[in-house]
Amino acid sequence: MKHNKNIGRTIVSIGLLGNKIGMTQIFDESGNIIPVTILKVGPCIITQIKTEMKDGYNAIQVGYSNTSNKSLTQPELGHLQKSNIQPLKYLKEFRVDSVDEFEVGQVLNVDLLSVDQLVNIKGKTIGKGFSGLQKRHDLRRGPMTHGSKNHRAPGSIGMGTTPGRVLPGKKMAGQLGNKLTTIKKLKVIQLSSEENILIIKGSVPGKPGNLLSITPSN
Repeated sequence: MKHNKNIGRTIVSIGLLGNKIGMTQIFDESGNIIPVTILKVGPCIITQIKTEMKDGYNAIQVGYSNTSNKSLTQPELGHLQKSNIQPLKYLKEFRVDSVDEFEVGQVLNVDLLSVDQLVNIKGKTIGKGFSGLQKRHDLRRGPMTHGSKNHRAPGSIGMGTTPGRVLPGKKMAGQLGNKLTTIKKLKVIQLSSEENILIIKGSVPGKPGNLLSITPSN
């Protein structure tokens, strides 16, 4: 990622949106097994362009996945109709250094990427519900014998009179998963512009069908 000193924000290259299809394995030329994830990426349509002069920063907004008018709110529908673009289910903004080479309505696909390129993939992890300390934070359990009644309980969570409260950031039971996470520097193994398929080495966040954001790793 590059850092723009003028606005003090992180600048990312143009990105794409797609869905996870699933995982499999392929063989390379030497016969080695490579675990890969297959992604359905794009085509994405540029729905809005923001400039530093008008909006204070350079960015483009891309849309992905056609949908019906009934699935969108009136403000969302009006935003797309203003640019004469069909209803799209997902919209995401990517900051760029320059917007000169982009225009509203332009179609972006996997041709922006290349084989052996490194990419960052962002998405929601699989939600696992309310989980305890052992599963969520990999903490040790209490003794299972000798009269112990503290097997999977949290134990002490703070001090008494001073400060007399639970300190922020204390590891406790709670929601596990279902959070946005980014896996960086994943290698592109294969791509097909005809079928909008991208094959990535390794795993990506979420389950099949999960929405993903793919950006080049700088």
